[in-house]
Amino acid sequence: MSLIDNKLSSNFRNIGYLPRWYVLLIDIAIVTLIFLITFFIFKDDELFLVTTQNLIFSAPLYIGFNALFFWVFRVYSGIIRHSSFIDALKILVSQISISALVIISYILYFSNTHQEIFSIVGIIFNAVLSYTALFVFRLIVKQLYDYYIHNFSSTNAKNVLIYGSDSNAIAIANALISESPKRFKVVGFIDRNDSKTLTSKRVLNLPIYNLTKKISVLMRFKNARALIIADKSLSNDERLAIVDQCLEYDYKVFTVPIVKNWDDGKEISKSIKSFQIEDLLDRKPILLDKTAISNQIKNKVVLVSGAAGSIGSEIIRQVVLFDPKKVILVDQAESPLHEIRLEIEKMTLNCQVICLVADVRNRELMNEIFKTYKPKVVYHAAAYKHVPLMEENPSQAIFVNVMGTKNLADLAYTYGVDKFVMVSTDKAVNPSNVMGASKRIAEMYVQSLHHYIQNNNEVYKTKYITTRFGNVLGSNGSVVPLFRRQIAAGGPLTITHPEVIRYFMTIPEACQLVLEAGAMGKGGEIYIFDMGKPVKIIDLAKKMIKLAGYTPNKDIMIETIGLRPGEKLYEELLNNTSETLPTHNEKIMIAQDNALEFDAISLKVEDLIKTATTYQSHDIVFKMKGIVPEFKSLNSEFSVLDNK
Repeated sequence: MSLIDNKLSSNFRNIGYLPRWYVLLIDIAIVTLIFLITFFIFKDDELFLVTTQNLIFSAPLYIGFNALFFWVFRVYSGIIRHSSFIDALKILVSQISISALVIISYILYFSNTHQEIFSIVGIIFNAVLSYTALFVFRLIVKQLYDYYIHNFSSTNAKNVLIYGSDSNAIAIANALISESPKRFKVVGFIDRNDSKTLTSKRVLNLPIYNLTKKISVLMRFKNARALIIADKSLSNDERLAIVDQCLEYDYKVFTVPIVKNWDDGKEISKSIKSFQIEDLLDRKPILLDKTAISNQIKNKVVLVSGAAGSIGSEIIRQVVLFDPKKVILVDQAESPLHEIRLEIEKMTLNCQVICLVADVRNRELMNEIFKTYKPKVVYHAAAYKHVPLMEENPSQAIFVNVMGTKNLADLAYTYGVDKFVMVSTDKAVNPSNVMGASKRIAEMYVQSLHHYIQNNNEVYKTKYITTRFGNVLGSNGSVVPLFRRQIAAGGPLTITHPEVIRYFMTIPEACQLVLEAGAMGKGGEIYIFDMGKPVKIIDLAKKMIKLAGYTPNKDIMIETIGLRPGEKLYEELLNNTSETLPTHNEKIMIAQDNALEFDAISLKVEDLIKTATTYQSHDIVFKMKGIVPEFKSLNSEFSVLDNK
């Protein structure tokens, strides 16, 4: 687009709406012109009985009637460039009313003077011609405006095809056509119906193409540079295949929520967003047993440790929806804790939200919290999760992941908590690093404590449940936010090994399953979640680069930096000797791990914590390997301990 075109386009878009009285004057001018045209056509014909002698009287009368009914029906109030069926209806009703009044006036005048001014046929002819002229005037203005915007204002707009042809897709197309300034120029719809009858169908004067050819072929045929996926009936596999086809040929892919989920205060077209990697990992909606979750949480005091973290904060967002009596947010990070409190307070809640800056390692403080608030449900999400950092600081992994868990688990028993739900990780399975091993030790302690309490206590029957899942998209330390930052910086994207494979799920999905597992748990179980299909990290990196509109290893480079200490090529959800049992939720299974004798594991954990206070890393890790025999260090200085 030239500089002049840009200026014209900007001026045209910003032109003010014509004042209403201007429109009224134009309409009156039109009906006056039509009146005169009709007069000259029929002046010598008996069908139109306005004569030269009575024209001075009849013309002002007729024009006055028009002005009156234009005002009554507010024909002039519509914005000409956005004329619609309602405007056409107003013009029609006004002309019918004017004709009726003219006929009545004629009858009354003729009965008194016996002088004919209008004939019925002439009045009807004039009304039809006036309606047509008024309507065509609006239609011409609207079409000229649309034509200008479509052909000049959209010069820089991106040609797009819309995948789908239902009401959702049509609403999106309408919004994009009306958008100013234009980002997209819709050039057609794609319908996955294989019927060839669709090839001749059109919507909004745009063609509908059936999917008898590859999407890339259709995109090239219509010179489209992007695809908007509006068909919400697509399965995740189908969406993934479409996105892969588009990205292979460097076509942009956009998604949009369904109509009922559009924000009322937000322009529809602004809801269109670039496809994110999370959109490709969405699976079938999780069917939660909301009754069971509500029975566990409603009117109860719920404590969430690690409340300011990515998992803990999402657990809170979901817990408050089940009307707990109080929610106790515990975290040592004051600023993130304050942020989640501000977010929760904006929600309409019946529960009290209490934020406590506290460290799970501080048993005395934790005891005071349990003593004061007496929680009935505890979600324990506080943990150190960063693998390389914990490899460098094993004592801190013990203090937080092991001792912190022990503190809360013991206090849950002491103060009669009903359910204690621990959030664990797939890195606890056949651990290859300090972080994973520390979480496995925490799992073992919690599971053995449950069985000990159930067998030896008649008063408190606290149920201890462990949930185990893999990488969570967008969580603190996740590879996805790292890749986003690296893309924003222009690269390079760093991967540790081209063969690294990981399982991923979204934060809301993971936390929904935590709540579901906590509700269904009878105690002592380790629940594992269906993580979907494994993803190669290098493929993830390439896809994120393409989704951002760049070409991998051309616009943004991908560099291999080598496996980090303790890192595996792939993660597992079960150890070599474990099996699983199904549950009523197809996404949740129970790992059959044998629980150790509580007295034995308790002594070992106490000894490990004591050793951690010496800050002698090799001694600490040696003790950990004694508790978790399957702990084999990879790419780590602690590998030498595996031979002892």
